[in-house]
Formats: sequence, C-alpha cells, structure tokens
Amino acid sequence: MPQLIILVAAFLLMAALTPRGPKQKPPAFDDFEFPQCKEGEPKTAVFGQVWTKSWMVLTVGNYRTRKKKIGGGKK
Repeated sequence: MPQLIILVAAFLLMAALTPRGPKQKPPAFDDFEFPQCKEGEPKTAVFGQVWTKSWMVLTVGNYRTRKKKIGGGKK
C-alpha cells in the first residue's frame, strides 16, 4: 500500500513540475510551399501513379479549416 501512495505522489509531483511549452497554432495554407508549373508549360492529367520527367502540382488535397466530427458507430 505505501508503494501505491508513493507512486501516485510521484506522478502528481511530476505532472505539476513538468514545463509546458507555448501552444502552437495550426499551420495555415500559406505556410506550405507547393511547386508550381511555369506559364506556357504544357499540363498533363494523370490518373494513378506514374513517373514523369518534370513534375508539378496541379491540385493539392482537401485541406480542412474545421475539425472533423467522428461519430461512433452504434449497433
């Protein structure tokens, strides 16, 4: 029993003395640097995965600004 009390006290002391870092804000869309194609360069549409000589990004995934709500499945 005394070991359990010492364990709980040590955990509470550790949690109280742990330094907290500053809360970071989530990255904005402008923080990402995506490669872009040059003006006049031909654009190709590729469906699937392929290797090309020069690659460029025409579209970038679906970046959300709100948290996704995940509902639990009920049976």
